Amino acid sequence: MSTTQTEDRAGQSLDKPRRVVLKVSGECFSEVGERGISMRAVVQLAEQIHRAAESGTQIAIVIGGGNILRGAQFTAGNSSIHEATAHYMGMIATVLNGLALQDGLESLGCATRLLTAIRMEGVAEPYIRRRAQRHLEKKRIVILAAGTGSPFVTTDTAAAQRALELEADILLKATKVDGVYSEDPEKNPHAVLYHQLSYQNVVEQNLRVMDQTAITQCMEHDMPIVVFNYRKEGFLEKAVQGDRVGTLISSEAKLS
Repeated sequence: MSTTQTEDRAGQSLDKPRRVVLKVSGECFSEVGERGISMRAVVQLAEQIHRAAESGTQIAIVIGGGNILRGAQFTAGNSSIHEATAHYMGMIATVLNGLALQDGLESLGCATRLLTAIRMEGVAEPYIRRRAQRHLEKKRIVILAAGTGSPFVTTDTAAAQRALELEADILLKATKVDGVYSEDPEKNPHAVLYHQLSYQNVVEQNLRVMDQTAITQCMEHDMPIVVFNYRKEGFLEKAVQGDRVGTLISSEAKLS
């Protein structure tokens, strides 16, 4: 890690990360309350990533596809689509978002590479860990689509796995709220915003941060997580630079 440090709200210091994995959900690619891909929303996201990359931190982005299709929507009721097939459809939706984000970033002059866990060489490179690392070392923004390439695995878990594989210093999760709350703040306006949590706090309180598999993987390998509001101007850049925003989840963090 870099020796550049910043003080968090509790007085602890955070290193400026050399490499981060950023998880962005499908909702980042559409207007509020809408579905599909809005290039206006994509460019707004790309502008933030572009500014963040200017700090020198290497950035890999794992993307969701819920703005287009969620595999779970076909698994309820009497759907004739097999559950595994539905998950593959969801993975392919992330590739559509990846193509949109790649063009959005390149329109701003960013060097990018789109890598997919499901092979489709006509539009993207296959995901190979060493290749992804090499792109990052060359200061290219790496977009990782199609999750892990396997069904029954969420993109949250894919983000945790890629963060570990690529030896990232931290996993950043961009959301539409300011961090991790005691309850859903959209349903309960009195929900408490936590500034820091331990992995154990998240598990014991069943907080809806990421799926349990992702949290467990990060806990076992001591991969810190920061959950923040990407819609707040400058927050993504601050998170990438190691400044404290949102909620920090780590082995040393205490509930506050």
